[in-house]
Amino acid sequence: MASTKYMNLKTRVQKQQKKKIRKVRFYHSFLTIVLLLCVFQISYSALLNLAKIVVYQTKIIKAQELKTQAETRNRTLKNEIKNFSSMYKVESIARNNLKMAGKDEVLIIINQPQEEEKEIKKLPENAFIKFLETFSSKFNKDIASDKISE
Repeated sequence: MASTKYMNLKTRVQKQQKKKIRKVRFYHSFLTIVLLLCVFQISYSALLNLAKIVVYQTKIIKAQELKTQAETRNRTLKNEIKNFSSMYKVESIARNNLKMAGKDEVLIIINQPQEEEKEIKKLPENAFIKFLETFSSKFNKDIASDKISE
């Protein structure tokens, strides 16, 4: 009987030790999986952050290029303002581009015949015929009114 009790005790202790070992193995495997998930999450976040850094760096470079372009454009516009602020420049623009004359001057514009031909070609034929009809009807009315008044 003592040996059977000893065997039962020994088997019970072995079963308990096997349960503890299984629990420890399960615990270690669970921790390993959790750690692998954490490492995966950290590496994924690091890759995303690196991608964002690259994108933001390109945006920064583009913004700096736009800034330098805007600064150069601003400088040229300021130079143009300085150039056009003098009366001589304003007068030359008014004479050359706007066809204006100065005080005590007479402006003479010589039309070239090519421009007149182009303008006639631009008008459709129907519009020209309508213009002639309205002009002739007004002219005929004026002649009739002149005859009546005489």
